[in-house]
Order: sequence, then C-alpha cells, then structure tokens
Amino acid sequence: MKHADKRSLTVIKHFFADRGWKAFQFQRDAWAAFAAGKSGLIHAPTGFGKTYAAFCGPCALGPVGTDKLAPPITVLWITPLKALAADTTLSLKDAAAVMQPTWTVGLRTGDVSSSERAKQDRRLPTVLVTTPESLALMLTKADWRERLASLRCVVVDEWHELMSSKRGTLLELTLTRLRGAASRGKQKLQTWGMSATLGNLDEAMRVLIGPGASLAGDGVLISAEIEKDIVIDSLMPETIERFPWGGHLGLKLLPEVIKKIEQCKSTLVFTNTRSQTELWYQALLNAKPEWAGVIALHHGSLDKATREYVEEGIRSGLLHAVVCTSSLDLGVDFRPVEQVLQIGSPKGVARLLQRAGRSGHQPGAKSRVTVVPTHALELVEAAAARQAALAKHIESRLPLGAAFGKTQWRPLDVLTQHMVSAALGGGFDAEELRAEVETCFSYLQLTSAEWQWCLDFVTRGGASLQAYPDFHKVVIDPDTGRYVVTDRRIATRHRTNIGTIVSEASITVQFLGGARLGQVEEDFIARLNPGDAFIFAGRVVEFIRVREMTAYVRRATKRKNLVPRWAGGKMPLSTQLAGATRDLIAEAKHEIYSTPEMQLCAPIFALQSQLSALPDQKEWLVESLKTNEGWHLFFFPFEGRLVHLGLATLFSYRIAKAHPELGKTFSIAINDYGFELLSPTEVTLSAKELRELLDSRHVEADILAGLNAAELGKRQFREIARVAGLIDQGYPGQNKSSRQLQASSGLLFEVFTTYDSDNLLLKQAVREVMERQLEASRLASALLRLRGSKALLMKCDRPTPFSFPLMVERLRERLSTEQIEQRVARMVAELDKAQAK
Repeated sequence: MKHADKRSLTVIKHFFADRGWKAFQFQRDAWAAFAAGKSGLIHAPTGFGKTYAAFCGPCALGPVGTDKLAPPITVLWITPLKALAADTTLSLKDAAAVMQPTWTVGLRTGDVSSSERAKQDRRLPTVLVTTPESLALMLTKADWRERLASLRCVVVDEWHELMSSKRGTLLELTLTRLRGAASRGKQKLQTWGMSATLGNLDEAMRVLIGPGASLAGDGVLISAEIEKDIVIDSLMPETIERFPWGGHLGLKLLPEVIKKIEQCKSTLVFTNTRSQTELWYQALLNAKPEWAGVIALHHGSLDKATREYVEEGIRSGLLHAVVCTSSLDLGVDFRPVEQVLQIGSPKGVARLLQRAGRSGHQPGAKSRVTVVPTHALELVEAAAARQAALAKHIESRLPLGAAFGKTQWRPLDVLTQHMVSAALGGGFDAEELRAEVETCFSYLQLTSAEWQWCLDFVTRGGASLQAYPDFHKVVIDPDTGRYVVTDRRIATRHRTNIGTIVSEASITVQFLGGARLGQVEEDFIARLNPGDAFIFAGRVVEFIRVREMTAYVRRATKRKNLVPRWAGGKMPLSTQLAGATRDLIAEAKHEIYSTPEMQLCAPIFALQSQLSALPDQKEWLVESLKTNEGWHLFFFPFEGRLVHLGLATLFSYRIAKAHPELGKTFSIAINDYGFELLSPTEVTLSAKELRELLDSRHVEADILAGLNAAELGKRQFREIARVAGLIDQGYPGQNKSSRQLQASSGLLFEVFTTYDSDNLLLKQAVREVMERQLEASRLASALLRLRGSKALLMKCDRPTPFSFPLMVERLRERLSTEQIEQRVARMVAELDKAQAK
C-alpha cells in the first residue's frame, strides 16, 4: 500500500490479528490495488476470505465519521441472493465495527421491513448490501444522484452467477448510471467483483468494470495462488446393470447414503431439482424416522422463515443433514459442514467444485464431495468431472453480448425497461443515455436503428400499440426536453414489476388456518382434485381447495402421493464435462479404465463394443435397429441434451425433406449422450447422407422449420413481454394467474406477428429459443466437430447399453414410474436372455 495509507494498513492488521488470522497475499494485493484507485475482479477458492479481500480496502481507506454521525453511503455491496445478503451483512458489520466503528451497515432487499426502508430513505447507511433488482428500483427515484453522491465503491459478490444472464445485463446498465453520475460529479467510482470457479476470468473482469476502465488500464485481475484440497469421489453400487437407464439406481443407493451421513457430523445432500429434493428428504425420513428434527430440506420455493431456520440450523450444528438444491450453492458460510453428497451428475465441473466448497469452508480445511449416481453412466460423468477439475478445465460464462455476437443480438427487453427506469429517475437526455448504454458489454454493438426502435417503443408503444395510452410510458418534458414519466399509475406499475427474474405463476401452499409452507407452480395445483395428497416442504399434505392464489391443505396420512414439479427441469451436460466424458469413452475403446468408476463400468463398455462399437477420439457413433416399434436411428455425439434436441430436430427435418415418402412421422427421444429418431416406415442412412445431415448451411432455418417455432416463440415472448413491461404480474398480494399472463402475452404476440412483423422483441424471442432451448452457438461447434470426425455406422440386432436408455426415455412420456420399472425389467430380461444364447 501507499505510504499515506499506513493507518489503514494498521487497522486491517488489527482486525485480522484479533481473530488470529494471517492475511493471504491475494488479499494484500487487493487492498493495494484499491488504494491505487484500481477496479478489478478477485478470484479465490471458496472459504479463503474473498469478502475481506474486497471490503477491507474501501473500509479502511474510507471516511471517518463522528460519534454522532456516521459517514454517508460509501460502499454498495451487490449480491445475487437474498439469503447471501443477510449473511454478508453480518460479516461486514463485524469487520466495520473494528476498522470503522462509526460506520453503519444496512440491508435493502424485498424482504426488508417498511420501517427499515423508511429509515434508509431518510439517510442511507455507510455500507448498503442489496440485490440488482433493489438497486435498479433505487435508481427510479428522482433524487438518487444526490443520495448516492458520496458513493466511492461498488462490490459485486458471486459475479459469475450474474454475468451470463439478463440480471447481469440489468446490473451492467445500473452500474453505468452510477459511473456516469460519479464522473459528472468529478468523482471516481471503483468497481470490484468476486468470483470462484470460472473459466474466463479476464473477460468477466472486463464486463464488470466496463470497457472504459479496461482501456485506461484501471482493471486488475487478482487470483489467489492457493490450491484448495478437494476430494471428489463416487458412491459405488455393489453391482452394475449392463443395460443402464436414467433413474434406475436413484433411491436404490439410499442405504449407502444413510451410512455416509452417519459418518459425519454435518452433511449437505445436493440434488439438481426441487422435486428430487422433496423425494430424497422423504425417503431419508421414512428410512430413519428418528432423524426427524435433525435433518431438513431447503429449496427456493419454501417459505422464507423455513429457509432461514434451516440455514441457522446448519451454522449452529443443530442439523445433522440438509437435502437441498442450488439455493445453497453460493457463498453462505457453513463451517460445520464436513461433506457434500451430490445426487446424480452435477452436469458441470464448476457446479461440482462450487458445491464441494460448501464443506471445509475455511482456509486449510479439506472439501469433500461424493457423487451418488442415479444411473450407471453417471459414474463416467463423475470420473470425467474429477479429471476436468484436476486439469482446471472450468466452464466459462459468456455475457449476453458475447453469446449472441454473431447474430448482432442484444437483450432489448432489458434495455427498454432500463430506459423507463431512467425516465423515472430524474429523466434522461437521449444521446447522453445512449452513450452511457453503449459502455455496457451487452450493448457495445447497439445500432442506431435498434436505439431508435427502443425509444419509439417506450414513448408510443412502437408501430402497433400507438393507439393505447398505457404504452406511452415516457414523454418529453416541454420545459427541459428530457424524457420523463409523468403518469403516476405507469410509474407505480413499472416499479412493482422491475427486474428480470421471470418465473411461472406460483400459488402459495398454506395449512388451513395455519402456517405458510411455500410456493408451488400453478400448473401443478391445477391438476389436483380435492383429497389428492402430495409431498411439499418435507410433509405429505392433502389438497383441500384454492382461493385467491392460495392452495389450502391439511396433513395427510395417505402413502401414495405426488411430488410437485417446477420449471427449470433437467440441466444439460456442460461443454467441458461432455468433452471429458468423450475422452474416457475413447480410453474404454482401448480397454483403458483409469478410474474406479470406469473399472466398475467396464462390463457395460465391453457389451457396447460387442453389440456395436465405442467411438474413439475423432469418431462418433450412429446405430440403426429394427424392432416391433419401427425403424430406430440412434446418434451419439455426447454433447448434452439441449444440443441433441437441436440436432434431432435438424436431422429429422432434413431426412423428411430428402425422403418425402417418409412423411413427418419421427418420434424423438434425447438424453445427454445422444438422441433417437424412430420411424414407423423403413429409414436407412448412408455415409454420404449422414454428411449431408451435417451440412452447416441453413442450420437455423432448418431447425426452426422442423420445430413448432411459432408456439415456442410465443412461450419465450411471454418472458420478454414481462421484462419489457408489456404485461405486468400484478401488485404485491394481487399477482395475476398464469392463464391471465399467458392470455395477455399471447394476444400481444398475435398483434405483433400480424401488424408489426419487424418488431424487434419478436426477433429476440426466436433468438432466445435458439440459444436457451437449443444452445445454437454450441450446436454449431458440435456440427463442426462431427463433420471432422469419422462416423461409425453400426447396424444392430438388439438394443445396446447406449441406445437402451433412449428407448426408456421415450417410455416416460406415456407410462407411470411404476409401469416403467415393470416394463424395463421385462426388456432387460429379454435382452439378457438373447445375449446368453
């Protein structure tokens, strides 16, 4: 640090010494960089003190208050999760009490009481911890520039969680507003971020601090040269099925999971979906009733009070185990946790490392994660994830502007929302705001036509909504020439619906005359009849009735029950994990089984090689099969389920186009390893025809032609319409139902399609379908790889270990779980019998 900062260095030393800590080099580097006026990104393993690396510099170097008056707001701390915000506030208060005793630290999220918000409205605390949405809402107040004039530093926690989403884009826009105001006030605003487990750190830093700071050399990437001791292993079943299928292991490993939990004082059991969380919690409680009160579950749909109780139970050591989802992924400090169990494949290297870091959450402690496979091939994914982690092959997260750069697409729904917010927050000059917006990474290539379209959209509703005053949100003030919002009703509606988090319409689940349990999607409740039982919040409850968006329930004794389903579904295999999985399968072709997981799976690969083939590096596998169901084509790119959906759509459309006699009669099944096309009429592929399927020309047009593009676009438009402010979700406590929202967005979609076909939000909907539901950018890379690989065209007499899971996947659409298990058991018995001949 500079010589002038001796006092600040001293107070930091005292803070660390009081706790018996010694600062790491990366922390000292961060403090020195802040003292030098730099902005940047801090990268370090979980549990090594990134929070103090980011906070001690601005705290120790900040203004000193008096006994009667704390300094004005100096540090703004942005966090992606409300739960993380509460925990962070406590840590910052603890540090400030030693280094700056006169400083105040406050929290502002949607959960903060109205009295606390009123207090903050009179005077903001010196340090304010908040979320991107709450910050965006603050900037809709006309006096925000005066209230934040003293701000000197913004810290963004868990930046990797925000960067590749619309929430990240919204935060980029609000940060440009803050920087612009600071610059006009002849002040400098420093921006710092924190991140773990990210593959493109340099790019992440540039997006966060803005291109101006990057070009000026004000950005610095600080990485901790610390090797975190992480143990990644798998829970190995005693025997392995030679014909594996998704979910066939699952709860069969429950006794082994119980043994693992019993071996440690505290365990987090991660699942990939909320439904899976409910199932595993109930299964553990049924198997060990005496664990009632010492195990719990945690996911984002539970009531806030329940989540907070569970979080405190983990911290205090009261809870022996918690079954949870990604709601506990991020950096809340749970030091008592000794081990993590991951149910099913994590589907990504970064996700596995992030979850592993929930255990041993302190310097020098060992982090341990054990993967519990739900089917045999997930053992291969577990081995691949461990190898990729050791090789530091971590997934990158691309900002929206980078992900869609080739198509010159920007999230204009977020931009139009921001423009209305700017008009509310004291008004804006069009050219001044555009210059500000174009310093955001997501809008670096914003065209004049796009900007003018957005301006026209917020002032008169675009080409097709001019006749409706509700869409004339922004007007020009005749006295100042600035764009402002004058209609109080429009202002209230905009503030109520601000943000980019869009979820399916939810219904509150509540005991009749009793406590709230949480929220479940409306579509699930709509399928229930009075008297039906379902599992929710770890309880079996009986549905009574729905009234005013609340589902009333009572405790149930029925054993047969339903599990709620939430949007979000299955996660696809990441690029890094897919590549590592292909590498291990290539080794298996040469009978190299380098990990315990691969050794256990050796019989599967031996049978696959016997019945068909295993692809080597620079090879990929295609199988054909005739059964009583029809003619099957199985393709195995090993690229992840979303890419496979795109490839399946592309291939089925091109085959049908080349062979009109087949008609459009393909049935499709997909998983993370490949996809199936089933036709009732004979279909074969030559090597030449396969190369034509991989043609890179007109890929997007052919996929959209093969899909029900209009219906998919309409669904995606619903989200865009909400973010852009075309429809609102209602006022707090008066949320609109899913049907109401769907009707509103559907009507607008039809109006735009019919009368305003060049509407840029319609084009955005198509773009988002391609990228979110089909991973178009990744699909293009997959086609390139497959074109450069040799295709193994294998004609099979019976299903193989690779194709069998796809056949089972298709059965799921029409059979119950119990029926599937019975049907699969017969199929496996028949295959084993045929194999024995």
